[in-house]
Amino acid sequence: MPDWEAEGLLEGLDEAERRERVELLDYLHDECGVEIDRLRNQDPALLIAMPAEVHVGGEPRHTPRECAEAAGLDLDLATRLRRAMGLPVVPPDERSLGDADRESLKIAAQFLESGMPEDDVLAVTRVLGRGLGQAAVVMRRTAMRMALEPGLTERQLAERFGQVAGLLTPATVPIMEQTLKLHLRQMLAGEVARTAERRDGSLPGARDIGVAFADLVGFTRLGENVPPEELGNVASRMEDLASDVLDPPVRLVKTIGDAVMYVSEDPIALLGASVDLSRAADEQGEEFPQLRVGAAHGQAITRGGDWFGRPVNLASRITSIARPGTVVCDEPLKDAGPEDRFRFSFIGARKIKGIPGPTALFRARKLANGGDGEAGEG
Repeated sequence: MPDWEAEGLLEGLDEAERRERVELLDYLHDECGVEIDRLRNQDPALLIAMPAEVHVGGEPRHTPRECAEAAGLDLDLATRLRRAMGLPVVPPDERSLGDADRESLKIAAQFLESGMPEDDVLAVTRVLGRGLGQAAVVMRRTAMRMALEPGLTERQLAERFGQVAGLLTPATVPIMEQTLKLHLRQMLAGEVARTAERRDGSLPGARDIGVAFADLVGFTRLGENVPPEELGNVASRMEDLASDVLDPPVRLVKTIGDAVMYVSEDPIALLGASVDLSRAADEQGEEFPQLRVGAAHGQAITRGGDWFGRPVNLASRITSIARPGTVVCDEPLKDAGPEDRFRFSFIGARKIKGIPGPTALFRARKLANGGDGEAGEG
């Protein structure tokens, strides 16, 4: 048995903590096969996570230079790909990368070999890295809930982490693959190439799009009065609400703290979804903040999964003007709403920062039964 005291791995621990640490170190060394040098160099707080590494390809085996060479990539490009994934860059010859790091670069190299431009590979990697990074945060919380239990020793907790990682990882990868395929299919089904684009093979450029932002009123002030955990729960409920209400052809683009952004090429669908989302927030009860929604219509362009252009900027500005519990839109979006489905109230022409000239704004309400009464105040 190794002498963990002599290895310097028991420093600063009291008697009970030493017994637990010895049990954990014996388990990692004897049953998990972790070398003493690695245990010595590991952050003590991360020792309990080591049994889970084998399931996520995280055990350090390779240097960045070796990973780049295995993928047939220039080290500089491999470094930019790692940054695009949202992962920290490490020194070229530091042996701190796992099999997953190497395999991800090999996949990127396959895209490049197929003829995909380097900028596009980086853009796709950046979007996937952002989304999967958020997924990893949520899954970490799930894993902690599954593993944690009062009274567990360090060894027991390490074993639980390994078991949970072994359970979640194989099941998660197919879900991610199938979800991506479903989104790609949805995009292909909804993508209508213009005549000129079909003829000359050019990429879709700017197009007419409806854009909306919905944010929680008083969320910042709420953060001064409630614990962070409760504030996080409110933000999560907001995202869940948006996911439940916003159906194709309306698409949720992103969440921004206490707000969500969504778009649609169908302005009527965007207006209807905005009113429905506002009403759904009201139905959450008094403990849930009201929403205010700003929407606009015009020419915008999509890059990296996001949208850019005048209607994006305008919708964001309108949101800050809208009163709690209301949906406010610009005139182009208002003109697209049929009178038998929506009622619009002119609330004035405002000078909006960054937008030339006054902008006519309208409050939108949805009518029920083809105009026979109002379906709430939304």
